[in-house]
Amino acid sequence: MRAYHLETPGTVDGIVPREQARPEPGPRDILVRVRAASLDKRDLLILRETYPLKAAPDVIPVSDGAGEVVAVGAEVTRFAVGDRVAGTYFPNWLDGRITPDRFDQPGATLDGMLTEYARLDQEAAVRVPDHLTWEEAACLPCAGVTAWHSLTGGEALAPGHTVLTLGTGALSLFVVRFAKMLGAEVVATTSSPAKADRLRALGADHVVDYAAHPEWGLKVRELTGGRGADLVVETNGPETIEQSVRAAALYAQIVLLITGSPRRPGIEISNAAYAGSLATIRRVFVGSRAHFESMNRALRLHGVRPVVDRVFGFDEVREAYRYYESGAAFGKVVVRVG
Repeated sequence: MRAYHLETPGTVDGIVPREQARPEPGPRDILVRVRAASLDKRDLLILRETYPLKAAPDVIPVSDGAGEVVAVGAEVTRFAVGDRVAGTYFPNWLDGRITPDRFDQPGATLDGMLTEYARLDQEAAVRVPDHLTWEEAACLPCAGVTAWHSLTGGEALAPGHTVLTLGTGALSLFVVRFAKMLGAEVVATTSSPAKADRLRALGADHVVDYAAHPEWGLKVRELTGGRGADLVVETNGPETIEQSVRAAALYAQIVLLITGSPRRPGIEISNAAYAGSLATIRRVFVGSRAHFESMNRALRLHGVRPVVDRVFGFDEVREAYRYYESGAAFGKVVVRVG
């Protein structure tokens, strides 16, 4: 089989393809013929060696992938040959709260999905909805589960509540789709008129141009009749947390996904912004297998599909990384494997 390895961190050219023996499943393993894999921001951070977890030497990159089960171990009970599955982001986090001993991740400390065949523990996979293509199913494990956990993992989001999401990254687009599915009103931000139209087409009720309105937190309050957003999914952290707090309702939830950046190593919130707030700030680390399975039930029920921007071939992995790194994508960047 062919698989890519992160041979030399720091450069896309350090991701190299190799021919190697196809793995055989152990007693509790499944062997998955990977059909598609998708890129996430963490894959760039791992490449640049700025991710909190240090990558294992020569690791197979990428956490997100989907494919069909082609072989099962003698003790496997969760899956059968022919099942359509995706791997989980945290293979050892099945449910409940995460603990430090469950931090291992494919594409970082464990081999990932940029390979023609992947061996997974049966507990580290979920069935994917039948209505999704392989390319769409490959988009779910990181961005999809993070968005779902952000919306459903804290205080209940009730129909009629307002959700604020920032920008047009793949995770933010999942938030727009899921929030509308849950009956919320959605406010999104972008500086691009073309992307604003696409956000509205996905279901955003209001789109705020943050370039035209640098104090866009006040604009969000204006759009919500002065009340503010009940839930903010904060994907930029240091760059935007001040305005997110100003946009938040009195008892809002602010889901903080990013805490540092090259320009700002931590988050800062002014007293003027936070003094009059009773908002709760909570962190989210993607989600457990239970979150993934809950999200998939909702996807099946509502027929929701991820937004795929562009699909590359398995011989175009470096091109896929470079395109994703450019920031031009509206939605997920996918590699078709087989």
